[in-house]
Amino acid sequence: MDVLILGAGIVGATTALELRKRGARVTVLEQGAVPHPDAASTDLSKLIRGDYGADSFYTELFEDSLPRWRALNEQAGRALFHETGLLFASSVPFLPGSFEADSYELLSRRGYALERLSGAELSRRYPAWERANFAEGYFNPVGGWGESGEVVRFVTQQARELGVTLRENTPARLELTQGPALRLASGELLRADAIVIACGASSAAVLPELGDRLQAVGLPVFHFEVETPAAHQASVFPPWAADIGRAGWYGFPLQAGVLKIANHGAGRTVDPTLFPRPDALDQEPLFREFLANRLPQLARAKVVRTRLCLYSDTFDGDFIIDRHPGHNGLFIATGGSGHAFKFGPSLGAMTADLILGSANRFLSRFAWRERGPRKAEQARFLGQS
Repeated sequence: MDVLILGAGIVGATTALELRKRGARVTVLEQGAVPHPDAASTDLSKLIRGDYGADSFYTELFEDSLPRWRALNEQAGRALFHETGLLFASSVPFLPGSFEADSYELLSRRGYALERLSGAELSRRYPAWERANFAEGYFNPVGGWGESGEVVRFVTQQARELGVTLRENTPARLELTQGPALRLASGELLRADAIVIACGASSAAVLPELGDRLQAVGLPVFHFEVETPAAHQASVFPPWAADIGRAGWYGFPLQAGVLKIANHGAGRTVDPTLFPRPDALDQEPLFREFLANRLPQLARAKVVRTRLCLYSDTFDGDFIIDRHPGHNGLFIATGGSGHAFKFGPSLGAMTADLILGSANRFLSRFAWRERGPRKAEQARFLGQS
């Protein structure tokens, strides 16, 4: 089988690798370099968590992904996935229906050895949060964070070594008049048994009928310089989420000399076809307020870099991984909605199963569907609660 994949982010890369392992002939087209500097799956780091409030489906998908992440480390010969555990903190006591309370209850039922922490215990155990005044929290030893850009680089390298053709700096447009095909800027027309649209936030620009159920949304990411590196190592400052379902805050230990802090909120609509893309500097007052209240030792930390992480937001927060209902041989693998990277190896396997006609118990939730009510995963902060 010949497969063309448009997009070499985490989904396109893992799909290419999985298909090649199963014998397909695969070509991946990427409009820029790999990893693309503006892709959602680039940047320094992404959380890898099974904490999904009351939604056991995504916890099960995490549990499917976890051994794949560990295998990736073995293949790389180093930790691309850092299994440090994660800290979840709340400024109010755990309330039924909250992300923290529901996650704690569901994961505990599934046998996770979570450590429930009072606000005082949290402050003693993690000194950087000493004056954060959280009411309570918990530490989950299962999960951590991935070196996102490096993961994409490694997976595409693996794919190339197995025979996948990766064509960087090769923009293409989808043509459907005589069956799915990709037209290059040179005029060359590429056809295959299967064409996969894995373009993240640009997917609706490639396939306009996705526009009523998918939009590109930019979320702010800040990298700070810190004066106390020892206080922000993973052993004492693990990846964290603070009031994430109520305010959207999360962050990471020190990496490559900087501290990454981001907001998993409503964001703002961005045209993914415009370059250069806007930065997030106008969001600095919001970040300064959070730091002053929760991590006051960082309140005046120097901003090293900002970016808008472009989510490919579906209306319901679920991915779209399915055959196109109107075009034989055309497949969609997009709609990350800000939480796809953590499942990357499983999403690649899932998309390969779809293309090759193999059963996969997760696919039904991500089927092609008409637009419905707006919702998101329980950790996503979409407005005042």
